[in-house]
Amino acid sequence: MRATSTRLKTGPIAIEPAAISSMWRRVIVVLAHILVWTLAYFAAYFLRFDGSVPEHLLRAAYIGFVVLLGVKGAVFWVSGLFHGLMRYAGIPEIKAILRASTIATCVFIGAGVVISDVRVPRSIYVGEWLLSILFASSLRLCVRVLKERRRVHGSDLKRAILIGAGDTGEMFLRDLERVSNPGLRVVSLFDDDPGKHGGSVRGLRVMGVPGERELRRARDEGARLAVLALPGASGVRTREIVAACHAAGLETKTLPGLSQIVSGDVKVSMLRDVAIEDLLRREPVELDAKSMAELLKGRRILVTGGAGSIGSELARQALRFSPSSVALLDHNENGLFYLEQELRQLRPGLDLRTMVGDIKDARRVSEVLRAHRPHVVLHAAAHKHVPLMEANPAEAIKNNVFGTKVVADLAGAFGVETFVLISTDKAVNPTSVMGASKRLAEMYLQSLSNRNRTRYVAVRFGNVLGSSGSVVKVFRKQIERGGPVTVTHPEMRRYFMTIPEACQLVLQAGALARGGEIFILDMGEPVKIVDLARDMIKMSGYEPDKDIKLEFVGQRPGEKLYEELLLDGEDHDRTKHPKIVVAKVPPIEGAVMAQAVGALAEALDGTADELRQVIASLLPAEAHFSSLPPPETSEDVDKALEGLERLETLGVRSAVAS
Repeated sequence: MRATSTRLKTGPIAIEPAAISSMWRRVIVVLAHILVWTLAYFAAYFLRFDGSVPEHLLRAAYIGFVVLLGVKGAVFWVSGLFHGLMRYAGIPEIKAILRASTIATCVFIGAGVVISDVRVPRSIYVGEWLLSILFASSLRLCVRVLKERRRVHGSDLKRAILIGAGDTGEMFLRDLERVSNPGLRVVSLFDDDPGKHGGSVRGLRVMGVPGERELRRARDEGARLAVLALPGASGVRTREIVAACHAAGLETKTLPGLSQIVSGDVKVSMLRDVAIEDLLRREPVELDAKSMAELLKGRRILVTGGAGSIGSELARQALRFSPSSVALLDHNENGLFYLEQELRQLRPGLDLRTMVGDIKDARRVSEVLRAHRPHVVLHAAAHKHVPLMEANPAEAIKNNVFGTKVVADLAGAFGVETFVLISTDKAVNPTSVMGASKRLAEMYLQSLSNRNRTRYVAVRFGNVLGSSGSVVKVFRKQIERGGPVTVTHPEMRRYFMTIPEACQLVLQAGALARGGEIFILDMGEPVKIVDLARDMIKMSGYEPDKDIKLEFVGQRPGEKLYEELLLDGEDHDRTKHPKIVVAKVPPIEGAVMAQAVGALAEALDGTADELRQVIASLLPAEAHFSSLPPPETSEDVDKALEGLERLETLGVRSAVAS
């Protein structure tokens, strides 16, 4: 059966019911304003003459009233004040009423100057202007109040407390008043700022610091939910508040952080569960936009590993500085496909090139560089999982060392201006093959720093929240399965930062590059992994070791208890950016590095233990492999460092400029 729409026929024109409803609503709005203006105009006369208007002024008063209605009606119509829904009126509508009333009064005064029959006492102009603004604004306020009272009293709302009486909290309360069925009613407002205590925000009195006792009292009075409106709060303070809420039996939700509030507005729909990122929140990154624009604006950018969590975010962050083009190289075709769709939506018309290829394939990398001719290469492609690379050491060396060598050599050959290697804190005093491979990649870049005009730099940082394989994602899946949550060691600690923060600082470091530096990002204080696990279990509504079991499974191959950001005895200098330092690492001579590369190439044909032995020999003062001691004699080291040019056998061609 075909669905039909109901229409009212009026001759040859069909009018939709919705149009009729809108038309009648507008008629009612116009009539309400006519009533308001009538009251304002004659109230001005009543107040001016104490309720008794002289007869000789009545004719001008009536004629003036007719002219005033026409003028105000025209001005208000043009201003759009008959079109808005009065139940959503706010400060912008009040400003529009003030502007329209002022224009209408000025025109009315002009009419009185030109037409003597319209001339009225000067005090009437002022009185009518003030009263019409007051009455028109009150009309909207009354409609909004009636609408909200009907909504509040007609709903079974969950009682909540709001923690944070700043701009974010005020915008949330304002939107809560506008939403037709929010399912939520804020009954108490807390804030840490003593200057706000005792004040009022949208009818709610601001109370003191939300401690466990105050939160329990709110729970006893019927509150079931705590909403955090603290976008600028530190992770430590957020953890304290969330812990107090849990102890008081309150569910917790939060509003967006500063980086997410880009439109200057906060809506009820933005309310979400507290995430582990909130508990590890750090001070927002302040960027030197000018230097970053010099690096990226109008430039051609190439991101290797572009489909990965770091590479894709580097591309997103780079778009903020209007590069002329962005090329993404990765062997993950699915990841590239979806990222391309996303970036084209973010920047329609962007010159975006997605290229499938392997960084170890020199011919393919050469094709990419020749086609794109980038000014900046952001090298994020790498194998990064420590236990997996410990089981596959040759693949770690092929990808992280020789893959980096291929891209770096060709970048210099094709005249790339800046080459940024994404390194890791695991490269410091490495105990794993993955960490050692990244340290060797750093060393290779330093050996190139004076050989051509390309500025080669590396950037070290720790774990990023939400990246593929992140411990946060692992814990989340374990909690969803009901546990157990597995932690390697009770004293295991790691540095953490969010993906956007890490990528912003990587680009900032690239802007500071002069060539040969190893930049280190300020990672804050290390976090105990067991504390992170407990926090995530509590945030999921469970009790650690009661509802969800915690298990210690022992360190995995290659893992450290504590990550480091500087080598033993390695010093550092400050940079212009407070969250970036540069390590004082003496560069490696090109000839020495060439011998090391040759030794690695030969070792790839041997066993995993032989490869580990060579790696340890190349980093004698740094590597601390738990499963393999470093070479014991100088002859072993000399043998390991013999230069053997056998890269062709690896499927890795020498870098050749074309």
